[in-house]
Amino acid sequence: MNQPPETFLRVPHQRLQGFVSKAAQTVGLPEDKAELLGELLAANDLRGTFSHGTRQIATYALLMRDGRLNNTPEVRVGRETPMSLVMDGDGGLGYFPAYEGTVRMIDKARAQGMAVMQSRNHGHFGAAGIYSRMTLGHDLVTFVTSGHQLNLPPGDSIYNAAGGSPMSFCAPTEKEHPLVLDFGTMHDLYVDSPHRKGIDRMAPGVVFRSIGLGAICQAWGGMLAGVPLDEARAVKDYPGANQGSLVVTFQIALFMDPTRFKREMDEYVRRVRSLKPVEGFDQAYLPGGPEVERERIYRKEGVPVGPLHQERLEKLAGELGIGVPW
Repeated sequence: MNQPPETFLRVPHQRLQGFVSKAAQTVGLPEDKAELLGELLAANDLRGTFSHGTRQIATYALLMRDGRLNNTPEVRVGRETPMSLVMDGDGGLGYFPAYEGTVRMIDKARAQGMAVMQSRNHGHFGAAGIYSRMTLGHDLVTFVTSGHQLNLPPGDSIYNAAGGSPMSFCAPTEKEHPLVLDFGTMHDLYVDSPHRKGIDRMAPGVVFRSIGLGAICQAWGGMLAGVPLDEARAVKDYPGANQGSLVVTFQIALFMDPTRFKREMDEYVRRVRSLKPVEGFDQAYLPGGPEVERERIYRKEGVPVGPLHQERLEKLAGELGIGVPW
């Protein structure tokens, strides 16, 4: 899904970040939030997570311009204990409550040993890996998920029960690249996927596991955040505010010395690199390894912006009357 495009323009990530900020401010998002959004989306491009990178602003900007999401959200704490936090996104994009909530949750976990943060009343929160990566420098291991409003009429496909199904898990290392698993459990099983029919015939167990993981995303990241099964029961001021998220983290030190753990993780990463890779790939990696390699190259040479990515940003620039970043 996130393979580098075959044909592309190389664009410095700073220009892509600036374009996102400019577009967001043009539709009314305050400068501080626009700058954060640009930083987070461009960082995804640098890692090669293009599906959740700067091309997403083409959707977000119009949702804010058209009033489907709040373009001036006031993020606030809805409920708090020493180990938990609920963040209300005030009908805006999910990045803002999820980011602020994760920062606060890290402080709680460092003080209490573990912590959980839930965000609610917002739109898309981006790639789940944004928030797991935030915890890596604090000797924490983390799980992140999100759920959104479902529409499940009788007779609909079982595949739709899994929703969007994002998940991320992470574990820090000392010297090697960290373990960061950041994925959507259903991405090869969406209705427009060319792989769907082959997978359900040859590996039905994979299908059932994917749906099961997606159901956890919906239950923990959606319903627990107050997103009801039926949209008619949803209470919201902005129609696009149909998602929630959950971040759970705990100290490595609850179980062992963090330095010892991270050194074991280093050796794990090195051993895996010596293994025979999956057919069609040149190198064996633990999750997170390819993203580190791409970021090293893209920071130096520029992000490869493919034709669809270009088209989306050019169309948005035309609608908003701003320049493109190339």
